[in-house]
Amino acid sequence: MCNLYSITTNQAAIIALFRVVNRYVGNLAPMPGVFPDYKAPIVRNGAEGRELVTARWGMPSSSKALMDATKKRAEKLQAKGKPVDFKELLRMEPDGGTTNIRNVKSKHWTRWLGTGNRCVVPFNSFSEFNKAEGGDIWFALDETRPLACFAGIWTNWTSVRKVKEGETTNDLYAFLTTEPNADVGAIHPKAMPVILTTPDEVETWMTAPLDEALELQRPLPEGSLRIVARGVKEDPAGPAA
Repeated sequence: MCNLYSITTNQAAIIALFRVVNRYVGNLAPMPGVFPDYKAPIVRNGAEGRELVTARWGMPSSSKALMDATKKRAEKLQAKGKPVDFKELLRMEPDGGTTNIRNVKSKHWTRWLGTGNRCVVPFNSFSEFNKAEGGDIWFALDETRPLACFAGIWTNWTSVRKVKEGETTNDLYAFLTTEPNADVGAIHPKAMPVILTTPDEVETWMTAPLDEALELQRPLPEGSLRIVARGVKEDPAGPAA
């Protein structure tokens, strides 16, 4: 799954391509490496039109995942003879979030698939890891790394992202995945991000009824992506125009 991507295109180009009305990001520096739980730009539907904001990468994990993690933590504490307040332990269970979403029929995700929680995630390149092929393998639409976007969802959520932070409230996001096309499948056979490449596709994802929007959860045609770098943790390309 994709747990690393880059966004180096300048803010003006993002605003123009995605028809942003309001922006709440300040100075947006190039990000040659976006990792899970990093803050990065997304474009979402707002009361007055499209908004450019930053959010933390990783939607809330399922209640089952958090319950299972808390049970393990409780068992370790009990084994050491320490008292356990399970309800409080569950509330404070760290959740770094879920970065990639495949099963859109899950009740955990359906609550956030309406237009009010859909977003697009701008990117220039993304990485899939394959040790045999050199480590991080970077893909883009072509060698110039043009601006494109992932089909994503977002929410505002109160949780513990990191123990040292304690409970915080954040805007969170993640993007959809699908079966890989031949380009990505040769490196990572399990999945690829859902990528939108045209203004019409962006409009459909952001505004269309759910059944129509989810038709975009498909791999790109073979030959749509190029490998642009290998073996580096950040895309070595300089900031894009």
